[in-house]
Formats: sequence, C-alpha cells, structure tokens
Amino acid sequence: MNNISPREAEVLHLISNEYTTKEIANTLYISTHTADSHRKNLMLKLGAKNTAGLIRRGFENRLLGVNHI
Repeated sequence: MNNISPREAEVLHLISNEYTTKEIANTLYISTHTADSHRKNLMLKLGAKNTAGLIRRGFENRLLGVNHI
C-alpha cells in the first residue's frame, strides 16, 4: 500500500475533509512544518502533483473511501 504510515493515513483523511495545514497541525498536535512534510511525503509516495491528485490516488489505492470521509 505504498508504505503509508499510520500518521500519513491520518493526514490524508484530514486533507480529504478539507482541513488546512494549520488545522491538521492543531488536530494532531504537531507543527505546521511536520503537517506539511506529511503532505509532501504522501504526494511523493502516491505520485500526485497536487491535492486533487492526492485525493484521487487515495481513492484509487483504497486509502480513502466513502465511509472514511
């Protein structure tokens, strides 16, 4: 499953729920830099160019589903 860490999966689900980087950081008690790093790592691991592609790849790889959002 592209070696997505549990934390990256959490970040992906928050992104899919339209959380901003700052909101992700506050929700997960991490810095905005760390939240942004997780987003960048997800994009690299899933081969996405932008957030829309990240969400698409999340569905394609069954990391996201209707029940997850």
